[in-house]
Amino acid sequence: MISKTIKLRKGLDIPIQGVAIDEIHDVRDKVAEVAVCPPDFCGFIPRVVVAAGDSVKVGSPLFTDKRNSSQVICSPVSGKVKSVNRGERRKLESVVIVNDGEYSSLDFGITDLDKADAAKVVELINAAGITPYISQRPYDIVPDTSTMPRDIFISMFSLMPLASDVSVALRGREEDFVQGVKALAKVAKVYIGISEQQSEPVPEGLANVEVNRFIGRNPAGNVGVQINNTKPVNKGEVVWTLNPWAVAVLGGIVKSGKPDYTRVMAIAGSEVKAPAYYKTVPGADLTHILPDLLTTDEHIRIINGNPLVGKVTSLDGYISSTAYEISVIPEGDNVDEILGWIRVRPKEFSTSHSYFSWLHRGRKYDIDARIKGGERHMIMSGEYDKVFPMDIYAGYLIKAIIAKNIDRMEELGIYEVAPEDFAVAEFIDSSKLELQKIVREGLDYLRKELA
Repeated sequence: MISKTIKLRKGLDIPIQGVAIDEIHDVRDKVAEVAVCPPDFCGFIPRVVVAAGDSVKVGSPLFTDKRNSSQVICSPVSGKVKSVNRGERRKLESVVIVNDGEYSSLDFGITDLDKADAAKVVELINAAGITPYISQRPYDIVPDTSTMPRDIFISMFSLMPLASDVSVALRGREEDFVQGVKALAKVAKVYIGISEQQSEPVPEGLANVEVNRFIGRNPAGNVGVQINNTKPVNKGEVVWTLNPWAVAVLGGIVKSGKPDYTRVMAIAGSEVKAPAYYKTVPGADLTHILPDLLTTDEHIRIINGNPLVGKVTSLDGYISSTAYEISVIPEGDNVDEILGWIRVRPKEFSTSHSYFSWLHRGRKYDIDARIKGGERHMIMSGEYDKVFPMDIYAGYLIKAIIAKNIDRMEELGIYEVAPEDFAVAEFIDSSKLELQKIVREGLDYLRKELA
């Protein structure tokens, strides 16, 4: 039963061409190799436990966390370790594994949830490599599971442009998801956020679980927005957030004892010939899937994730472990416009009435990666607040972060936010500031100073 319905009045939906259609293609047999990259997991301090030439299975540990050695990052495929790659100052960058195509896995044993307690569930979460896919508020980092959370939050939808539809991504794994929720409910109360189009994803009356419906525009699907409008995080409190995929992986291990890191993700964007969903694994090489799908390989931006919060990659890169879609949009570096910004642009999107997009509400736009303007002084016009559906003064918080004023940051709610919560504000920002980068730096600074 839905506990409550929350209507959010602030936000902005960005209509980009190339949304993936409801069609799933299995390409796991084409994955030649995978790269598991510790930098994908913010806050995880890796110690490598494999070497080149080692054989691994699905679920074999590749890295342990120096903060808590029971927390591991696991291999999503079976095969042999090709290389352990380090960057500057011997920083661990990745472990590359040659996929043997068998996907043979370790067996963690079936878990009886009726008899399991919180400690048993956390032990399984750590051993099966689920912990790196958990994000902790405050700081938006991988948690140290020796500290129990106040609550656990799961968002069942995303309104980010070109984001995967969770109902498609979890198709066939619904029971795994329910088992994952039951397991997490042993650790702390679970809050699940759904959209107005979705039905309740778990059976009614599930113990220690609350389902809330959110109605509104992007970023209503952000788990940070849902936390703020349900049960905000106060100083000294810790909450966990998980993507539904990670919950389903946990539930599958509870049921069968064997990990299955298969991920159904959208390949979308205006530069993709036929945007659809593809069944693959995190860390897979993009060469197994992307080249045949692109309209061109020039003047494009390939993004691990959605266009607002994803990270730029290349055709010879790998799927990020924390990406749930791959987006491909025009770079815009080959565009030469006569008259520049004063030109009439009937086919371009604008959040104001500068162009005519406000007259065509159903139209999708071929939006490229250009900033269209240079960085300038911060304009305190209140424009962030128009698209920021949290009970936080976004502009003042950004100023406090830039000034490194810890007291003001705390007063203005920095413990509740993550960089992705500022993605829409960054999109409409007249000052062209990298708000997500500023917030990430602020969270890291705060964590370092208060450690």
